[in-house]
Amino acid sequence: MPVAGLVAGLDVHDRAGERAGDPVYRLDLGDHELAEIIHIVCLGADDDVVGAGDVIRLRDASDLADVHGNIGGLADLCLNEDVCVHHAVLPGCQCDRHATLGTGPPLPQGDLAGNGPVTRQAEWRAAAADLREAHITVADLGEFGLIAEMKALLPAGPAQLVGIGDDAAVIRAPDARVVATMDLLVEGRHFRRDWSGAFDVGCKAAARNLADIAAMGAAATALLVGFATPGDLPAEWARDLVRGLATESGRAGASVAGGDVSSADTIMIAVTALGDLAGRDPVTRGGARPGDQLALAGMPGRSAAGLALLTAGLAEPAAVVAAHRRPQPPYDAGPQAAALGATSMIDISDGLVQDLGHVAAASEVRIDIDTARLTRDPQLAAAAAALGGADWLGWALTGGEDHALAATFPAGTRRPAGWTVIGSVAAGRGVRVDGRSSPEHSGWDHFR
Repeated sequence: MPVAGLVAGLDVHDRAGERAGDPVYRLDLGDHELAEIIHIVCLGADDDVVGAGDVIRLRDASDLADVHGNIGGLADLCLNEDVCVHHAVLPGCQCDRHATLGTGPPLPQGDLAGNGPVTRQAEWRAAAADLREAHITVADLGEFGLIAEMKALLPAGPAQLVGIGDDAAVIRAPDARVVATMDLLVEGRHFRRDWSGAFDVGCKAAARNLADIAAMGAAATALLVGFATPGDLPAEWARDLVRGLATESGRAGASVAGGDVSSADTIMIAVTALGDLAGRDPVTRGGARPGDQLALAGMPGRSAAGLALLTAGLAEPAAVVAAHRRPQPPYDAGPQAAALGATSMIDISDGLVQDLGHVAAASEVRIDIDTARLTRDPQLAAAAAALGGADWLGWALTGGEDHALAATFPAGTRRPAGWTVIGSVAAGRGVRVDGRSSPEHSGWDHFR
């Protein structure tokens, strides 16, 4: 039986008077309901009625000829026609968002050929399309369908010679050295879907790796992404994740050049980032020397404050919550610091004090933090007030996931805007805050 949705010119043979041009005929439960339901719910030209006696072999591996042919993106179900079955379309879907089947005001007449309220009909078609889309999962797309959709959402970057679709990516390396880093995000450990949207998760997954590249004094060139997920994850969530990855990569001047997808019991995102030093020496953690100045680029503490607000069920201040969902590392500050002769540098991912402890250990020096030089962040103060007077300075010193950059510079170095001196380097060991030794573990630890 051919199907008529809102597309004029199709016939519905229901033996009850339904004809082309009657797409908004209201459902009369006394008539032949099936054909009328097809009109009312706006099934598209790729949807067919499956009648009694038809055999459907869902997900038949031997017939993939129509994997991209119908609206839902599902493979051909091995009938003699192009059939697209959406289990949630018929119950409760109607063209008019403001009326239910059999009740409400009459629907306006018209068709897409210019006779009637075309805008309203377009809204009905969009509503039906939205409903179909909401029920498409990554399992419906399949591995190669998901990869194809990801590829379509990921533009090539300037350093990318070969990207998604081959056995491996090829990335330009003008410096002849490649800076590489890798990080892993696990649902429930690094993000929660009830707190963060997929776009935010994609941005965060990219940012935490791109910040590591910047901390070496390099410019990011490309990301490789591994994505594992349960099959029932909505396909649109996966698309938004990819959009977030692409957006944040673009902000750093890089692109997503490849990766892999797999099934898993929980969502996991593994990102490898690559970068170029542009002829400069890498800035490591081990170069700080007594007499250097300690400087900071970025605002530490906001992500920890945002996490505290979300845990308490609060959504304000919005800027602080946003900082937890989508950190904003100062990518340009890394190569800037390297060009100015920074002696050491680190990405603040696990807390300012704890990460500076890594620099102190690698450089075999003592680092002194002067909290009076830390810029008082009014957003942190507002978050502390919202939580009944929490310690905003504690967030700034021990909160992670802001991905600010801390670096040491020879005394007298003129730093560009965005870098603030917050302390100094001396002979000794460890980290001191306002002259007092800090605890050895004063930040994030995955196994504590």
